[in-house]
Amino acid sequence: MKRPIVVLCPHFAPDTAPTGEVITRIVDEFIAAGETVHIVTALPWYRTHSIENGWGARLVRREKTSWGSIIRVHPFPGKSKSNLLRRAIGFGAFSAVAGVCTLFAGGIHRRPKAIISMSPPLTLGLTGWLASRMRFCPSVFNIQDVFPDAAIETGAITNSRIIAAARWLERVSYHRSDVVVVLSDDLKKNVVAKVSPRHAHKVTVIPNFVDADRIRPMNRMTAYRTELGIGNETVVMYAGNVGYSQSLEMLIDAARHMPAVTFVINGDGSARKDLEAQAAGVSNVKFAGYQPRDRVSEVLASGDIHVVPLRAGLGAVSVPSKTYSILAAARPVVAAIDEGTEVTRILSASGAGISVPPDSSQEFSAAIGSLVNNPSDAELRGNAGRMWVETHVSPAVVARSYLDVIASLGNQQIASLTRG
Repeated sequence: MKRPIVVLCPHFAPDTAPTGEVITRIVDEFIAAGETVHIVTALPWYRTHSIENGWGARLVRREKTSWGSIIRVHPFPGKSKSNLLRRAIGFGAFSAVAGVCTLFAGGIHRRPKAIISMSPPLTLGLTGWLASRMRFCPSVFNIQDVFPDAAIETGAITNSRIIAAARWLERVSYHRSDVVVVLSDDLKKNVVAKVSPRHAHKVTVIPNFVDADRIRPMNRMTAYRTELGIGNETVVMYAGNVGYSQSLEMLIDAARHMPAVTFVINGDGSARKDLEAQAAGVSNVKFAGYQPRDRVSEVLASGDIHVVPLRAGLGAVSVPSKTYSILAAARPVVAAIDEGTEVTRILSASGAGISVPPDSSQEFSAAIGSLVNNPSDAELRGNAGRMWVETHVSPAVVARSYLDVIASLGNQQIASLTRG
């Protein structure tokens, strides 16, 4: 019987988190390639930051599938996303229970090909490593966002002792893992600079992908527009997590200068209440919550122009996966992000949008205005983005890169045993 792959991740379908969608599709491709996969993840909770109706609040829930199994663990969510201490305790508790479950995923007597763990939360790095050593297999640590860099840059963490502890956990997690997978060359430089030179070779770039079959271009006049009370006017949209890493107050400022354009902030997060307060009295700003996964194409099609704003210093530690989805929907992008980072390179290579410096409200508004006033240019950029994703970032290619990494680890292990 083939050795399985074990995946330890914070979100998995039907959870709606972007990282959950990424790993769900990668697992789909593993299965299509004939792999047996066992998932250890959380009960669905991302949308409302509480366990979703119908899933109950059991500590552990097990499911058998035709391709392996899924173990879902209580995520210990707090009521507030902004309470970092409560979130840290929740992540720690989840990681501890999930770690025990990872030992048993697929049967404790079966040695996996590898255990793949995802960050954030950073705690899953050591959790996955410990489980891999107890099950005598390699560990692959997938970094979706470099932590604690993003939290430090946004001021979410300021306590020097907490920062030092997080830095220690980060460094140890990188050193212990057999491979550290990052999404871009920027993230690779960031991680390599933090590790001992003898561990630098472990850091591997495998970009995220876009599911161009699931996310397809649609007519802009969607049912979703009708639900939001939007007519034929131009719509500028932000779709994603509404957190403090995103400079979304610039979108509200742009709305004040473009009263004929509707601005939509589609998503939820810790900064949403503050933004709603800032947008009070700005009649052309609308807020909407997350929509089901099967409506992603429709939601993205509802926007004529999409924005990807990220505060200064974060472009090198995070690659917003929403960028790929927007391009797949054939919509142009205005990105306010650090120059020379992955998103700016994608937009330059594809011709799908405009990049401006982060936190510059004036330049951000000007870029949006240039596309609003030239819809034919916006359409051309959107079509160019769609063409780029079809030829550059497919799920099958990304999944194959992970399988190649796992295969190389297996070959190294065999060579080591032979030398021994």
